[in-house]
Amino acid sequence: MLQTIRNAWKIDDIRKKFIFMFFILLLYRLGNAVLVPYVDTSRLSTYFDSLQNTVFGLMNVMSGSAFSRATIFALSIQPYINASIIIQLLTIAIPALERLQKEGGEEGKKKLEKITRYSTLLIGVIQGFGYYTIIQSNGLLMPGVAGIWPAVVIIASFTAGSCLLMWMGEQITEFGIGNGISIILFVSIVSRFPDNIVKMVTNVRADPSSLLMNILLLIGVLAIIVLIVIVTQSERRIPVQYAKRVVGRKMYGGQSTHLPMKVNMSGVLPIIFAQSIASLPATIAMFIPAWSKGWLIDALQPTTWTYAVLYFLLIVFFAYFYSTIQFNPIEVANNLKKNGGFIPGFRAGKPTSEFIQKVLTKITLFGALYLSIIAIAPIIIGLFSEKAASQGIQLGGTSVIIVVGVALDTVKQVEAQMLMRHYKGFLE
Repeated sequence: MLQTIRNAWKIDDIRKKFIFMFFILLLYRLGNAVLVPYVDTSRLSTYFDSLQNTVFGLMNVMSGSAFSRATIFALSIQPYINASIIIQLLTIAIPALERLQKEGGEEGKKKLEKITRYSTLLIGVIQGFGYYTIIQSNGLLMPGVAGIWPAVVIIASFTAGSCLLMWMGEQITEFGIGNGISIILFVSIVSRFPDNIVKMVTNVRADPSSLLMNILLLIGVLAIIVLIVIVTQSERRIPVQYAKRVVGRKMYGGQSTHLPMKVNMSGVLPIIFAQSIASLPATIAMFIPAWSKGWLIDALQPTTWTYAVLYFLLIVFFAYFYSTIQFNPIEVANNLKKNGGFIPGFRAGKPTSEFIQKVLTKITLFGALYLSIIAIAPIIIGLFSEKAASQGIQLGGTSVIIVVGVALDTVKQVEAQMLMRHYKGFLE
């Protein structure tokens, strides 16, 4: 990975993309320090310290601690992620949106992106109002602050921050390395690592008996990283044979190749989307503070069995959802047939597509179970160990998967751009 980045840095075009990406990320980190007016941030931080192992604590992790400090980026990219989920699910339910996605081409893609942006704005307003409700109902406003104007300013600041963050992600995708939204989420999580290390050292000094727990935790994280890398690089190769055919005086085909199918085809997206949906009840509870102490919210805290089961099922659902969107067995089978290719033992056409669908279902199940088990394993450990719960280990699995997954995806983007530049230079 480091060698790939070092080689890419030597290329002028890619180096400019890296510099642009770092500049945008620097602006993002500076924005995380810009506080929203009228909020008593010292009392707000104290309030959120008591919610570390709740859904709000998870939202705080995904925002790089901006959520607990009421900065302009407190909502992070959650509004955009939620808008993307809603629009992509609606493309299945609404024929007009489905046609835009499948037949609209580049113009249809732009229209869907426009709809997603407006949806992000709407969701940002809703979540901003919910966050203001929490602040106002818990008496976390500055002394003497009251009236409609502070509410408008606070909600507008949160909404503008979420829209600006969406724009930053799009700029990284277009002019940077790519995967803009994922990279911003990656930076948000990584920015908390120094604080977590300091907290870990402090806990060990205060309680030497927790040293073993922390060592086991680090070993577990390293094991998870190794497993993520292995599974991410794994693929199922379906053998493909091309028949010989004569074109003019030349003979083509006759070679053997394979059809690669990634075991974890959807990457970290199921984790990100499942986390957003799982935190939806807490988001709704923002509007009605009395609900925040109801049985439903208590049952869906990240430290409960209910949350673990729901999280597991959502990851499996989104893994299948994205594999269906990204890989169409019928289209692949038709392309093989047009080019004279076939899978040994299966006739071209429907039998081939059915076989590919069967393989896709199996490897997607394995990938979904792999993501789900890694994500909920720290939650299960926290449920059986009070020390692990006090360390906030419940939130660790999701963070590690996102960080490692985004890092691997980014390296692949860099390698793809290096390869594209190589062939472009060769053709020129």
